[in-house]
Amino acid sequence: MSGPSADVSVRVAWADDAPAIADLQLRAWREMYAGVVPADALPTDVAAATEAWRASFQAPKDARNRVLVALERNRVVGFAMTTPASDPDCDPVADAELMELTVDPAERGRGHGSRLLQAAAETMQSDRFSRAVLWAMASDDALREFLTGAGWAPDTAHRELDLDGEGTTLVKQIRLHTALS
Repeated sequence: MSGPSADVSVRVAWADDAPAIADLQLRAWREMYAGVVPADALPTDVAAATEAWRASFQAPKDARNRVLVALERNRVVGFAMTTPASDPDCDPVADAELMELTVDPAERGRGHGSRLLQAAAETMQSDRFSRAVLWAMASDDALREFLTGAGWAPDTAHRELDLDGEGTTLVKQIRLHTALS
């Protein structure tokens, strides 16, 4: 006999999830980019982020844009966003991009990331993609370790993002990929 299990799940996000996703995203970014991006360069306006999320739910640019949320009971503890890949060397019919995979820093290590990643892979497969890519900060060893443990691998692509347009806030990223079969 097994013990009680947590009430956890992953589902497609609803417009009503926008405030929780926006709040989680901004909080997670503060931790993720600490020491990489100046704190004052990160967005802090949850209301504006909420409206941006609501707008994206109401008018997605592509029918294959998906947002999934990880729940603990009825509380959003993570989210994933998938879309057709837009890199010049990717095929937007065959290649998907996992644009973001975010779990509440206080909820990490409880399986939410694994559930989100699996649900995102299944969603991309359902949308008939055969490969997925994800851009990760080169310094984010934890994310890379998590993804490689799930079968993702670097594909030699890399880039440097100029976040402030002045060359003072640069973020180096590497691309990872996986087959969706």
